[in-house]
Amino acid sequence: MKTALLFGSTGLVGGHVLNYLIQNSNYSKIKLFVRSFIEINDPKIEIIKIDFNNLNEHAEDIKGDECFCCIGTTKKKSPNINEYQKIELDIPKKIAQIAKSNSVKSFFFVSSGYANPKSSGEYLKFKGLVEEEIKNLNFDKIGIMRPSFLLGERQEERFGEKFGIIVFKLLTPILIGPFRKMRPIHSEIVAKAMIKLANENINQSVLESNEISDLVG
Repeated sequence: MKTALLFGSTGLVGGHVLNYLIQNSNYSKIKLFVRSFIEINDPKIEIIKIDFNNLNEHAEDIKGDECFCCIGTTKKKSPNINEYQKIELDIPKKIAQIAKSNSVKSFFFVSSGYANPKSSGEYLKFKGLVEEEIKNLNFDKIGIMRPSFLLGERQEERFGEKFGIIVFKLLTPILIGPFRKMRPIHSEIVAKAMIKLANENINQSVLESNEISDLVG
């Protein structure tokens, strides 16, 4: 029986990851790391309120078998570039570093399609830099998910992203071959793929959007 560590459990993908972890009999404990207390009743769940600005103070809690990192924000919610960088880059990197120092065996991260540490755009650059850090830490198993536009019920409206999803949905029939990875994907599929990757012998560590869909069938 395994202990899972979950960061970002209230997000679009993280919420589905939590549900799948609860349902999966391979896990006896799920540690949820949250900024503020949330109401959830399940015998597997241990809620840990954490100060993300001082992660080292919580290093003793970041112990388990597998870590699922689904943290993210938007420019609208975090208009300050320093705050934006902290959430998209600094915090995920620090979580991975502490997890590795505590001998966590596996690390799974929600990145983005076209993530690239040399990208001129901050979002793709930060995601790419986190990917690099995770790879360099040499976990026994890693799962880097690179979804395209994420579908699902969000807590807040994102007009630009919503418009992009509509456009790409219309274009989906002609997005074939190498362009399949641009097709929108439901957040639940990404979560399901993460759990499958964690529990099956799959020799792939970086999955593009179309490969995530193919993995769960």
